[in-house]
Amino acid sequence: MSHVFISYARLDEPVACTIADGLREAGFEVWRDDELPAHRPYAEVIAERLTGAAAVVVLWSAEAAKSQWVRAEADTARMALTLVQATLDGLIPPLPFNQIQCADLKGWDGERTASGWRKLLASVTDLAGPPPPTAARESSREVSVCVLPFQNMSGDAEQEYFSDGISEDITTDLSKVSALEVIARNTAFTFKGQSVNVCEVAKKLGVTHVLEGSVRKAGNQVRITAQLIDGRTGGHVWADRYDRDLTDIFTIQDEISRAIVRALKLQLLPEEKKAIEQRGTQSAEAYNFYLLARQYWVTGNHGDPRREERVMRICQRAVEIDPYYGQAWALLAMAQSSLRYVHGQEIDDGFAAAHAALAIDPAIAEAYCAMARRLEEKGRRAEAAAELEKGLRLAPQSWELNKEAGRLALRERDIAKAAAHYETALEAVDSDFHSWAMVVTCYQAAGRRGDVRRGAAKMISEAQKALQQDPSNGAALGILAGGYAILGDRDRARECIERAQLIDPDNVNMKYNFACVLAAYVGDKEEALQLLKRALAASSEAIVRAADSDPDLDPIRDEPAFGKAIKEAKQRLKIPLEDVTSTAAP
Repeated sequence: MSHVFISYARLDEPVACTIADGLREAGFEVWRDDELPAHRPYAEVIAERLTGAAAVVVLWSAEAAKSQWVRAEADTARMALTLVQATLDGLIPPLPFNQIQCADLKGWDGERTASGWRKLLASVTDLAGPPPPTAARESSREVSVCVLPFQNMSGDAEQEYFSDGISEDITTDLSKVSALEVIARNTAFTFKGQSVNVCEVAKKLGVTHVLEGSVRKAGNQVRITAQLIDGRTGGHVWADRYDRDLTDIFTIQDEISRAIVRALKLQLLPEEKKAIEQRGTQSAEAYNFYLLARQYWVTGNHGDPRREERVMRICQRAVEIDPYYGQAWALLAMAQSSLRYVHGQEIDDGFAAAHAALAIDPAIAEAYCAMARRLEEKGRRAEAAAELEKGLRLAPQSWELNKEAGRLALRERDIAKAAAHYETALEAVDSDFHSWAMVVTCYQAAGRRGDVRRGAAKMISEAQKALQQDPSNGAALGILAGGYAILGDRDRARECIERAQLIDPDNVNMKYNFACVLAAYVGDKEEALQLLKRALAASSEAIVRAADSDPDLDPIRDEPAFGKAIKEAKQRLKIPLEDVTSTAAP
């Protein structure tokens, strides 16, 4: 199959990666110079791929205009009539390329509905032809459905957690119907915020039906609209609107699930009906608090103890309202465990809350995270791994469990296992920029350079999205700096590091990660050592143990200042000096 060639300046690689991902999503085969084979001359491969391309996308910027390679590639494409141009910074292409139309991608954030992106995609399609249809996903059931993220119509972006929670719960309810196949939450959420053609979504995912809807929450009132659409015709199979008190939220969810089952003419078994009606709580107020707490847990500023403190307070309120709310107990346990072992606060470590969760419902898999962490901190790592395995048997796709299992595997230097767990975590929550950073560490240690660069591009794109929501998110700035450094944009990396330390000066975890970035990808040993020294002087045991053998710190490990900083930190925390047990940041 003919391919699309992308030409760009090295400093523009993050945008080039995003464009390549978008073209691949559209069905095109894309080639960039990150795929150069090690055994062939550079110029020979470039010439071969360039002349064989059906479309050549040239990304102009001030840097690209100065590049002889970009100009030469653009001229070859112009002569072959395969040239597609885009400007990344508003620059008008140099002569003679300014005589050809150019898509405007200045300030583009990856949004697929942007006019500049649509123009570029249309030009590529005109030259390369529409991509061949992908093979339809094979369904395990005759009837299948995708629950698109319900729109938040509350007029308050902070209510997003509630509409997302409703979507996830309906997905979970429908997945309990044995005769119905339901697309995973993370796949469905890739369409969040997009204006989609339902028939195209159904075709792309290979489903027979699509459920979409909206949520409007105001005080104690909630309005939910939902419509089930035939993926082949686009016609409505069922639709309804519910105006109720918030206390009726579970009844609404049950009614929607049963209505869909009836509309699809499916047989609902008695045990399935019972499973759908089972809720972690009967209190709408406790449920609302739990959804809010989990939103902070997933999207909050990683490394800032205020995230854990906020989650802990909200979960404590939820279990005060309903002492038998197992999921809230499990989330409380994870927040307490992190505050104790990552941030070094002298509080309960979540062990009791985890036991409370499992006593209420032995199937609450995430409760095993806190139990495993206590065992790990006591040096009983094999037992800790066994606890995580118990949880993973209950919920193999769990975001929380896979992140913990990945961290523990990386601590044991089982790089392949750690990477697999982080990849599974990202299948559950693709926006988790911290997991992108950790999986890139695994790829780097395994020598998977292509995956490192692709992962770095995701670090940048997901961290940028988080910063749009919260410009003060120091963790996101840290991951952004790392992504830029990995892709060679040291100026932007340093800019992010400086900005982050002004915004979030007390984030010890962030300082540690900056030291890793400067050591592994920027090559500034002196500054890396200075940041690491400051981080270790105020850190908990978790970070000190991480520094013992983190592969990102290998370039400075033999420096006398490194050994001195580790020794002083261990003496402060009364860690045996010979206790070298870790490879990963917490």
